[in-house]
Amino acid sequence: MPLFWRIFLLNAAVLSAATALLLFTPASVSTAATPAEAARLFTALAVMLVANAALLRVGLAPLSRLTRTMATVDLLRPGRRLAVTGNSGIASLVRTFNTMLERLEAERATSAGRALTAQEDERRRIAQELHDEVGQSLTAVLLELKRVGDHAPEEVRAELREVQETTRNSLDEIRRIARRLRPGVLHELGLTSALRSLATEYSTRGVSVRARIEPDLPDLAEDAELVVYRVAQEGLTNTARHARAEQVDLTLRRAPGGVELLVRDDGRGLRGAPEGAGIRGMRERALLAGAELTVGGSPAGGTEVRLRLPARDPEMGVATDAERAPLPQG
Repeated sequence: MPLFWRIFLLNAAVLSAATALLLFTPASVSTAATPAEAARLFTALAVMLVANAALLRVGLAPLSRLTRTMATVDLLRPGRRLAVTGNSGIASLVRTFNTMLERLEAERATSAGRALTAQEDERRRIAQELHDEVGQSLTAVLLELKRVGDHAPEEVRAELREVQETTRNSLDEIRRIARRLRPGVLHELGLTSALRSLATEYSTRGVSVRARIEPDLPDLAEDAELVVYRVAQEGLTNTARHARAEQVDLTLRRAPGGVELLVRDDGRGLRGAPEGAGIRGMRERALLAGAELTVGGSPAGGTEVRLRLPARDPEMGVATDAERAPLPQG
């Protein structure tokens, strides 16, 4: 029955009951109502209002649950669905909402996969240009400065050496940026070496990073390894920029059905700050890999990033969701 007719019939039932009470009971009202009669009328009105409110609350309860779900749903935390309850009209609305949510999640996963693929391709292109163009140009400048310094007067050699040192530092920084944009060590030496290299790199920025990686980890797809690396990189970047931490623990260990990455710091914590683009980017990567990402407080009082990611099935040879998802190749 449509919602309109349900509400109409509920109100009609209440009014009909009130009319029947007036017709078939001794209750009456004089031309000039006595206080007792007025009290009975107001009591009957209150009973009708309470009954109407109770019936409407029961009938519209599924709509209230649907409204709360619609207000709090987040496509980066998929899988949340509303139970199909209520009459046929409301149940149909709930089913339609769940179907729409599934479609939106699928479309977001597809579009996010394309965006991340384009992002990785652009990172690779920029890293290549930094290495081939800017890096080679600075190398040529260093060689020319050395040649000029060998033939320059003694009074300007010290200044030339300072320029050489500045140019050499700039070249090193460009190489570091290129490595962050395109993690060649991940594809050449594997995930363990890449995470240790990442910990060493961030340890030079005023924060101590301890890498704890278990041996004999489950086999991960190449795309899944890239997700682990990027989440660890973003977690360490956020810590270095915002946490004011002194110690960070980077842990990769076994978990039921896969592996678990933990990035914990002893900094000032989230303090109710809204999620920025970095955390949302991590959620998108985790979503595409079929992984679960949580960001919250750590036992040391700082922030904890926890990523649980499924492994490849070693017996059946079947790829998990991490392998099937349209993730970018790094």
